[in-house]
Amino acid sequence: MITHKTNRNISSDSAPIGVFDSGVGGLSIAKCIAQQLPHENIIYFADSLHAPYGEKSVDFIIKRVNLIAKQLIAKGVKAIVIACNTATVNAIEQLRAQVKIPIIGVEPAIKPAAKQSISKKVAILATQATSENKRFKTLIDLHHNGANVIIQPCPGLVEFIEQDKQNSQECNGLLKQYIEPLIMQGIDTLVLGCTHYPFVQKQISLIAGQQVNIIETAAPVTVQLSKKLAENEIEACKTQRGQCQFYSSLETKEQEKIFSKLWQEPLTLYALCP
Repeated sequence: MITHKTNRNISSDSAPIGVFDSGVGGLSIAKCIAQQLPHENIIYFADSLHAPYGEKSVDFIIKRVNLIAKQLIAKGVKAIVIACNTATVNAIEQLRAQVKIPIIGVEPAIKPAAKQSISKKVAILATQATSENKRFKTLIDLHHNGANVIIQPCPGLVEFIEQDKQNSQECNGLLKQYIEPLIMQGIDTLVLGCTHYPFVQKQISLIAGQQVNIIETAAPVTVQLSKKLAENEIEACKTQRGQCQFYSSLETKEQEKIFSKLWQEPLTLYALCP
């Protein structure tokens, strides 16, 4: 059980927001938060030692989520963003039941995708674990709006991004393998159902073509976070400039280079091993 006492001194306005993912993918979410809420402090954690979560068991994912949340709470975070689709669908409800601070998850944008689709054919690129999750399938049932929603598992894709090989021929070949059959089925909307996938969005766009609308979730997550901070009256002072700290369970110089490349500026990566 994760314990957290509601205390204004702990969840002070200047306290950081905790953002975590199985690896580097959640940096796409953290970057959006940093840009849209520049006054907020952020602690980002990548569980890269155990990435990807997509092929892990539900029990393993829940255990890791709880351990990471415990570490972030110990660092005094006032809210947590689970910047991982797989972790969200498998572990967010049980985590919310344990802690008092706001917990914001990441879910594929099924509702807006189905609403925007003209052909009523929508595809979602997802990890294996997300594609098989009951909660995820329930979301599709609730929000498909009459659209035919195709779930495309993408094993191997997260590993390429984690290893900084997203621009390789091998990665491009894998993307074609997953996307071209979807185009043949007439989709006009493609949802990126993993926070790693925005880092290969350019390649996806080239393969899918201009006729396919691509939707990711960083902006909606940031809006939801902002809303929760306001509701709980824990927004940072608008006059302060937020700082970002980066941690990983696989802290190496190579990892630091990958983080810096994806963050698009030099950064220091620290070790954290929950």
